[in-house]
Amino acid sequence: MYQWILIAAMSNPWTQQTTPSHGPAEAIGGYAAGCLQGAIELPEHGLGYQILRPQEKRYFGHPIMEQYVLDLARQAKKVGLPDILVGDMAMAKGGPFPTGHRSHQSGLDTDFWFRFAKKTLSSTERNHIEPLEMVDFKSNHVNKNFGQQQITLLKLAAQDPRVERIFVNPPIKQAMCEQYAASNPAWLGKLRPWFGHSAHFHVRLHCPVGSKDCEPQKAPPPGTGCGYELQSWLTKPAMISSTPAPNPIPKLPGRCELLLSNKKR
Repeated sequence: MYQWILIAAMSNPWTQQTTPSHGPAEAIGGYAAGCLQGAIELPEHGLGYQILRPQEKRYFGHPIMEQYVLDLARQAKKVGLPDILVGDMAMAKGGPFPTGHRSHQSGLDTDFWFRFAKKTLSSTERNHIEPLEMVDFKSNHVNKNFGQQQITLLKLAAQDPRVERIFVNPPIKQAMCEQYAASNPAWLGKLRPWFGHSAHFHVRLHCPVGSKDCEPQKAPPPGTGCGYELQSWLTKPAMISSTPAPNPIPKLPGRCELLLSNKKR
């Protein structure tokens, strides 16, 4: 691990929070500048899913996200998919990660890998398993790894009404548009092209009821997003996730500072 990553983690007080706060569950602030009260810790494995990188302790979320993960895993199992691999959720009290994601701060974001687990993996295996790329970056199209299993999982993930949007690499969005060109289902509009997201997709949920200080994101444009908007992304070279870099701590809502100091409002 790079020394600067260790320094970034040590200087970020949110990484030092190992247990959720007390109080009713609330997503506070925005997806990229917020925190999480009353988080739920998702078990490392359960029916139809396994948590990745458990050593990083990023398997917390708002209860609505925990239930979403459990529901998606159950549905995937029901249609015959292998165990889904759950990546980063949020930290125990949310807040900014020291590196990597700028979002995942309020307990309403979760990454799901396009790779599946065909057996029960040990903790060591889940800490070191490598992602599987779905995009050919020379041709700017999906590669042979992107098949019916990935299509089915994305469809199951997007059909859920709790989902606000799902980030996927632009060629993956194009492949889904081509797959469902005849029917153009409304859920296609939730699949938003974004660089990176070539080995996983990023699910974001709507602000839940009871989270009065949750800041919603602007709604996606109407329609399936398979026309001009998508083509504007495909004129650019496909890009993988950038090299990890330290994240600056954003200005957070006042309630987050109280949460960090364990004070009650």
